[in-house]
Formats: sequence, structure tokens, C-alpha cells
Amino acid sequence: MHTHFGCEPWHQAAAFSLRYDVFVLEQGISLQDEFDFLDTKDRKYFVVYEQSLAIATIRYQKKNEHTIQPDRFCVRKEYRNQGIGKQLLLLLEQTAVKDGCTLSILSAEKTALSFYEALNYAVNSKEYVEDGILCVEMIKKIVAGT
Repeated sequence: MHTHFGCEPWHQAAAFSLRYDVFVLEQGISLQDEFDFLDTKDRKYFVVYEQSLAIATIRYQKKNEHTIQPDRFCVRKEYRNQGIGKQLLLLLEQTAVKDGCTLSILSAEKTALSFYEALNYAVNSKEYVEDGILCVEMIKKIVAGT
């Protein structure tokens, strides 16, 4: 396994393909909702590959100068519960710290609350529906080495 961070067209295609499999086919989110205006040609993504197969991805976007907003985070079904998602999110956070961020705010599906809580995220909103899925906003102070 190896992880790549960038915005090359081949790399974005791998991230989009995985998101299509997980969010559109598996969860039933519409294409129009899943692929939005933030999917620009210069948007960077982390993708974990097993050989040439994308097995996990997360979109890297800043909400403001000091806040990272991890988004479109998913792991291929047969690779879940192996620690890959945890490692990927922690890698994103460390990259964000180097990029000047001190806070991470994300939209979490209610079914994933325990995953994020185990990584020190705290619920920061009431429940809301996003793309037909029940979610909450979660927040975490990020520092080097966490």
C-alpha cells in the first residue's frame, strides 16, 4: 500500500472512481450531490492505493486560513476496519498543521460518530441531513504529532 497526495488528473480520477463506488453506488447519493463545485482541477486529494486500486480517499480543503475541512472521506468496503481510514485522516491533519491549520471541522455521518470520537473529534452541531444522510458537524483542535 502507498498513499499519494496531489491533484494530477489520473489521481483525481482514482479518487472520483472510489467516491462513485462508495457514495453513489453503495450509499445511494446522487451524482449531482456527490461531485460538486469543490471538485476543481487544482483540488488536492489523498488516495491510498493497493497497487493501482484506490482503496481510501479524502478531499483536502481549507475552510479558512487556520481550519481544514476534510471532506469526501471514504474507504472501499472490503478494506474497512483495518486502520486505513484512521491513518489517512491523521496524515491529512498533519499536512494541515504544516499548512498552518489549528482546527479541523468535518461533516460526519451519524453512523461514523465512534470512529471520529476515537480520534478526539467532538460533536459541534445538532443533527442535519446532508445528501440524504443524517450527519453532525464535528470539531478537533489539531497540533503537530497528533
